[in-house]
Amino acid sequence: MKRMIFRAQFKSGQEDVGIQSLKKSPQATKLIDQGELMTIAAFSWMNHLFLYYECMVRDIEPEEIMGALSPYLMDWPGNTECRKWIPMIDVFHFNEPVSYEHWLRKDSVELRIGRVAHLKPEMMSSYIYYHYQLQEERAFLGDKYEIIAMHENLLFGYQESPKVIEEPVAPKRLTTSGTPVDWNDSRMDLHFQPWEDGHLYFKQIDQIFAYYSEVGFKRNM
Repeated sequence: MKRMIFRAQFKSGQEDVGIQSLKKSPQATKLIDQGELMTIAAFSWMNHLFLYYECMVRDIEPEEIMGALSPYLMDWPGNTECRKWIPMIDVFHFNEPVSYEHWLRKDSVELRIGRVAHLKPEMMSSYIYYHYQLQEERAFLGDKYEIIAMHENLLFGYQESPKVIEEPVAPKRLTTSGTPVDWNDSRMDLHFQPWEDGHLYFKQIDQIFAYYSEVGFKRNM
């Protein structure tokens, strides 16, 4: 099991036609039906596109799922060849998959949620420091399926509702105890860029689609 998160950006004026093309594409459901993906969800915000999915057999590139979108997406420089999709770095999760059986949903999921926020550039390293420490010290438990990823100073968060709170199976990577006893002492309020309306932290964005392997769910019933 491997969790993947990518972002892309629509060309100017291509958001609506691109989203409609994405909704009509059969690739996501095909890979779900073939048992290669457990979950896949796509979200949009302004001209930004976010893709979250869980690979069960092999690493699947976003082009294999979203190839029909290529004409509507901008190129990203930075590699030898320009890319349509940029991998986002996992900077925080409460839990991680250790096997197919471990990651199966035990109950139905009511909502799959995408959220975005911007960090202050000078606070990015501090954000990663505090969150990695919390993650690997297991200072407190949280949503099993929540994950936060970063590209530049943009954060994308994926969540499911209702939340599932359980002890992680994977071993800790830290034996320290540096996480603040009161998480408020980490001053996350100082890490985020306020939105234009003054709101701090994450805002929920639009879901385009979300699919889950019903085969896997039924096996676990």
